Amino acid sequence: QVQLVESGGGLVQAGGSLRLSCAASGNIFGANLMGWYRQAPGKQRELVATMSSGGSTNYADSLKGRFSISRDNAKNTVYLQMDSLKPEDTAVYYCRFTKLVGRFLEVWGQGTLVTVSS
Repeated sequence: QVQLVESGGGLVQAGGSLRLSCAASGNIFGANLMGWYRQAPGKQRELVATMSSGGSTNYADSLKGRFSISRDNAKNTVYLQMDSLKPEDTAVYYCRFTKLVGRFLEVWGQGTLVTVSS
């Protein structure tokens, strides 16, 4: 089974920056997609950004330009660089891993809280 360990969340001031990390371990092989989703209180979980093992990216339109996703395949780690943070970005950020080939597998991280103060 795949395990995801997230880190980097915390409290930052509006306008500041934060970088989240998500390291995958376990049954990691073949083409896959890793990415970030977030969920604010009272709202549905929404896409932030994803990146495939081949390098293709997908961003939420509203976040593109402030947030940037990257990954280190050698470390099986995906990062989310968040700049110009706003209070509206406050949410629990979840890492997700899914296989693009073979038997379906979807794994979610435990979530890391990002709080942006005004």
